[in-house]
Amino acid sequence: MSDPQPAKLRYAWYVVIVLMLANVSSFIDRQILALLVGPIKRDLHLSDTEMSLLMGFSFALFYTLFGIFIGHFADKFNRRNIIIAGVTMWSLMTALCGGIKNYTQFFFARMGVGVGEATLSPSAYSLISDYFPPSKLSRALSTYSMGVFLGMGLAIVVGAGLISALPTEGMVQIPIFGSIYPWQLMFFYIGLPGLLIAFLVMSIKEPDRKETLEQQKIAKPSLSEALKIIWQNRSAYSAIVLGTSFTAFANYGTSAWVPTYFNRTFDWAMPVIGLKFGLIVTIFSGLGVLVGGWLADRYVRNGAKAGRVYVGIISGVGILVSAGNFLLGNPDLILLSLAIPAFFMAFPLGAAAAAVQELMPNRVRALASSIFLFFINMVGMGGGPYVVAFFTDSVFHDEGMIRYSLVALYLIGGVATILCFWLGLKPYQRILAARAVV
Repeated sequence: MSDPQPAKLRYAWYVVIVLMLANVSSFIDRQILALLVGPIKRDLHLSDTEMSLLMGFSFALFYTLFGIFIGHFADKFNRRNIIIAGVTMWSLMTALCGGIKNYTQFFFARMGVGVGEATLSPSAYSLISDYFPPSKLSRALSTYSMGVFLGMGLAIVVGAGLISALPTEGMVQIPIFGSIYPWQLMFFYIGLPGLLIAFLVMSIKEPDRKETLEQQKIAKPSLSEALKIIWQNRSAYSAIVLGTSFTAFANYGTSAWVPTYFNRTFDWAMPVIGLKFGLIVTIFSGLGVLVGGWLADRYVRNGAKAGRVYVGIISGVGILVSAGNFLLGNPDLILLSLAIPAFFMAFPLGAAAAAVQELMPNRVRALASSIFLFFINMVGMGGGPYVVAFFTDSVFHDEGMIRYSLVALYLIGGVATILCFWLGLKPYQRILAARAVV
C-alpha cells in the first residue's frame, strides 16, 4: 500500500491527536481514585481490598463486557458517532461519582464510567487503521496510546494540585446532591470538562474502510462469523493479547498503589508524591510508547515480520529487572528508578494494537480490539491493583509491607509478559508469511 498524500496524512495525524485527547480524558477519569485512597477509605470505611475493587473491578467488569458488543457495533456502524456517545456518557457518569452517598452507589457509578469508556479504543483502533498505511501504523497507534500515560500522569499531577486546594474537613453543599465530602468535588472538576472533548470529536470524519470482507461476500459478518475469523488466528492473537495484558497488570498495579506506598512507607504527602510520580509517568511512559511504536515500525521496514512481538518481549524484560526497585532504601532513588518500569510498561501498547489490526480483516478489527482490551482491563485493571492488595492484606497481613506486594507484582507481570510474547513469535510469523505481508 502506498503512503497517502501529504495533505491526507496531515489530516490523519489530526484525527490521531483528537482521539488521543479523548484517551487522555478517559484515563484522567479512571486514574484519579489513586490519589483519593486515604479519604475514601476513611469516609466510606473501606479496606484495601474493597478499595482495589472500586479502582479496578467495578470499572473493568462493565468496560470489558460492554466493550465486546460495542466493538462488534463499531465493525458495522459509524465509529466516530459511537465515540461521541461514549465520551458524553463517561463524562457525565464521572461527575455523578461526585454525588454518591455510599460504597454501593460508588461501585455502580464506576460501572457506568466503564460502559462509556468501552466505546473509545476499539473504535479508535479500527478508525486509525483506515487512515494509515502499515508502515506508519505502529507509530500512529502509539501516539494515540500515549493518551493512556498522559492521562495517568496528568491525573496524578493535576489531581494532586486540586486535592491540596480542597477543604480538609467538614462537608460541602452543592445543588441537587446536597452534602458531599470535599474529595467528591474532584469528580465534578474532571468529569464535566470531558463534554468539550465530545464536541471536538465531532470535527473528525469517518473514513472509508479498507481491507474489508466484501470480496468474501461477508460485508458485515454476524457476531458468530466475526468470532470464527478471530478464532482462526488464535495462536498469535492470544499471545499478543495476554502479553500486553500482563504489562497492563504491572502498570495498573503500580499506578493504583505507588502513591499510597510512598505515603505509608516514607510519610510523603499525597500532593508531593502525586506531582513527582505523575511527572515520571507522563514523561517516561509517554516516551516508552512512542519509542516502542517507532522501533516496531523500524523492525517491519527492515523485514522483521515479528518486530511488533519483539517489542513486547523487550517490555517484559524491562519490567522484570525493575522488581527490586521498591527494596532500595532511599525514597528519592526509588522514585527515580520508577522511570525504568514506567518506560517499559508503556513500550508495547501501540505495537501490540497494530499487530492485532494487522492480523484481522477490517470488519472484525474493532471486535478483535475490544477482546484485546477486555483482557487488558480484566487482567490489568482488575488484577493488578487487586494482587497488590491481596499480598498486603492476606499474605503479609500488614499495610506497611506494601513494598513487597509491589515486588511480587513486577515479578509476576514481567515473567508472564516475556512468556506470552515468546510463545506468540512463531505463530505470528507463520500467519504473516502465509499472507505475504512484509
